[in-house]
Amino acid sequence: MSSSFTHLDAAGNARMVDVTEKQPTVRSATARGFVRVAAETVAALRDQTVPKGDVLAVARIAGIQAAKKTPDLLPLAHVIGVHGATVDLDVTDEGVAIEATCRTADRTGVEMEAVTAVTVAALTVLDMVKGIDRSALIENARIVAKSGGRSGSWTRPGE
Repeated sequence: MSSSFTHLDAAGNARMVDVTEKQPTVRSATARGFVRVAAETVAALRDQTVPKGDVLAVARIAGIQAAKKTPDLLPLAHVIGVHGATVDLDVTDEGVAIEATCRTADRTGVEMEAVTAVTVAALTVLDMVKGIDRSALIENARIVAKSGGRSGSWTRPGE
């Protein structure tokens, strides 16, 4: 069985793509997401009165940590050096906007690391506010830009 899927071998079995022969290049990726919360929760986030503590600080660290653990979560992701990771959280009138950027000088990109950072930061916000806001929900986690590598740069239209 011949396959044009990059993560399947000729017999149709899952495989990790071999990037051994690729040359390391500088690569970057940015992802965004949002945690929608009630108005009372926005006020508690702004006043830093959420009972579990400093939500944004904990979520920032969780996101950075998650970026470095991406291959532990995604079975076919490569182990790469995450040489830079930023996770920014901004409390808006509707919730918490999250943006993560990851950088590497490696053989494959950091798109999954960036979106993993966003989603785990969002999960952390959800975990820390769930006691005061059961309606909180995660929305629109997505890759918005990448640069480097064979395919070059890409930006999601409208971002």
